[in-house]
Amino acid sequence: MNIPMPCHMLSLVIPVYNEESLIDELVKRAVSAIESLTAEYEIIFVDDGSSDLSLPKLLLCQQKNDRIKVLSLSKNFGHQAAFTAGLEHAEGDIIAMMDGDLQDPPELLKPMYAKILNEEYDIVSGKRNGRKGKRHVTILTLIFHMLFKKMAGIKNMENAGNFSMMKRTALDALLSMKEKVRYLPGLRSFIGFKQGFVEFERNERVSGNSKMNLSKLFMLGADAIFSFSLFPIRLCLLLGIIGTILFLAAGIYVLIAKIFAFGVTGWSSTVLSIYFLGSIQLVFLGVIGEYVFRIYKESQNRPIYIVKHFYNKESGK
Repeated sequence: MNIPMPCHMLSLVIPVYNEESLIDELVKRAVSAIESLTAEYEIIFVDDGSSDLSLPKLLLCQQKNDRIKVLSLSKNFGHQAAFTAGLEHAEGDIIAMMDGDLQDPPELLKPMYAKILNEEYDIVSGKRNGRKGKRHVTILTLIFHMLFKKMAGIKNMENAGNFSMMKRTALDALLSMKEKVRYLPGLRSFIGFKQGFVEFERNERVSGNSKMNLSKLFMLGADAIFSFSLFPIRLCLLLGIIGTILFLAAGIYVLIAKIFAFGVTGWSSTVLSIYFLGSIQLVFLGVIGEYVFRIYKESQNRPIYIVKHFYNKESGK
């Protein structure tokens, strides 16, 4: 693959949370991959409030390579906030973002870089065409991306996660959106620009345990859907209309049955109807509550993250 070597500053942002067992391998592969592309680079590791030895190990790696920068957050603010912190501190002309568990192979940065330079894409995302490991996670991820693409009406959502590379103009557009509840793949698709994909099969973790369990995946999916789609509230409206029509028809039936004296006696149907309507109302209140909660989060205007310390040897800090 013929990649020209212009003087582009390349930034790579990697969030890390309790990954001490694979820090050395992560740094080794990330540095090797990025140095095969350019001599002008920075790698920003965002320590998202790790409670293990992740931060000391990253600082030890920084002593050997002054192009490594470590952004230490004051606590665990979450995956999307950690990515945002790193992106806001990135100085490159071209910026890549990659998970810190090595399930996104750093070696894929090379074809992404080639597409941006040779094919003039503004954004190139890693498109998963398969996933090694737990089958139920793979199935749930595929279902989520299919539903999200349909409900949010976003075209450039092709089973792509955080793993991506973009030009500075695209990143500036992405960072111009300041909402507190963030789903970066959705925001990345929303901003437009010329977007391309590089297909890959997502690897299993090299070591350690996954930080994204099913409950966290569900919450991330909820943030994505409620942030980009009116589908949940419209579904409630549709179900409300259908329920109104059905119970209007049932009311007419009961009235006719009483007039002609063939109605069925007993309270079971009445009780079931009350429980059904009560359950539907609780679901509706829950959906509305999700939107209200997100409005409340935005109105609080709290920072997405708080930096404890930025370890940057180039600036002497």
